[in-house]
Amino acid sequence: MRVAIVHDWLYVLGGAEQVLREILRCYPNADVFTLFDLLRPEDRRKLGFETSHTSFLQKMPFLHKRHRSYLPLMPLAIEQFDLSSYDLVISSSCAVAKGVLTGPEQLHVAYVHSPMRYAWDLQHVYLNESGYATGLKGAMARMLLHRMRIWDARTAHGPDAIFTNSQFVARRIKKIYGREAKVIYPPVSLANRDVILPVGNHFLAASRLVPYKRIEPIVHAFNGLPDLELIVAGDGPEADRLKAIAGPNIKFVGFVPDKQLRDLMATARAFVFAAEEDFGIVLVEAQSEGAPVLALGRGGARESILAGGPRPTGMFFEAADPQSIAACVLSFVAKERSISRLDCRQRAAFFSAERFRSQFVAAVNEEFERLHGGGSEPGSAADRVTGPLG
Repeated sequence: MRVAIVHDWLYVLGGAEQVLREILRCYPNADVFTLFDLLRPEDRRKLGFETSHTSFLQKMPFLHKRHRSYLPLMPLAIEQFDLSSYDLVISSSCAVAKGVLTGPEQLHVAYVHSPMRYAWDLQHVYLNESGYATGLKGAMARMLLHRMRIWDARTAHGPDAIFTNSQFVARRIKKIYGREAKVIYPPVSLANRDVILPVGNHFLAASRLVPYKRIEPIVHAFNGLPDLELIVAGDGPEADRLKAIAGPNIKFVGFVPDKQLRDLMATARAFVFAAEEDFGIVLVEAQSEGAPVLALGRGGARESILAGGPRPTGMFFEAADPQSIAACVLSFVAKERSISRLDCRQRAAFFSAERFRSQFVAAVNEEFERLHGGGSEPGSAADRVTGPLG
């Protein structure tokens, strides 16, 4: 059984790469294909492979700093991979990986992290934040995104099956591609501590400091709550501006290593998050450390946080504005003792890597049986698709 795994690109270790790592644990002998690979050798080993097959984009100049500039070439590049010798093709896609070319006797399953949000429902936000809302550059950007939408919709019919990370994204896939998607929640690195740490005095916000993560309304909310302490972890282009508008009860700690971030989560009164995420791995990570989560009540957060019932793990605010966030924080303070940190940890355990691998392999096997008519001869490829978990 020959397996190919196609990932959009590799230059940082983020949530999509956590999914890639667990897929590789399901199929450890798979070959990895990607548009370009800028990872260090030790980072590749963390994901579970030594070398990857890359496209012609790998040799483009200034790739480290300007890889987004090559977006117009990415559809062409992904179509150049020759995967005809593989029985199973798994694409891990938030952009173009699902567009690889496969034949009728090959099984192609696509784990779609999200349709290209900057080309679809977030186009106007993307253009405004990147300075391309008007003028000649704006017109060119709109034309490019129009062409990307056409290609993206066409190639959505290539995979035999689509998996995705939340019901929220499944609805987007249905709306944009007209296809049903099976939800397999992504794997989360859960807390490895055996005890619940004493709770400190701080609330915590953590993300890259860019506009769409909406740290600014959180800062304004806590400016109006001077008796409550907020720690902001993360760095980015918005850092200096956010520091300038923050009150004395708000502390910026910059980028922190994972262990230190986990300690901040474990001792936080609550984790505050105002962005709309497709799933929101960080929200589950915070719960795994025992922290209740106060989040915008949209997107994947509604699937990972329990805001009602007998064992809540957080609360929602309905708008990403300072007034709504502050009201939610005050409501939490009044009910803080009613949310069990143990319940938060138990809720997070549902999103384990083991659960992801088990569901992923079962779903692939089901699709393989469907492709081959529900049966196969002993020793055929269908019997070998299960990998180490089958």
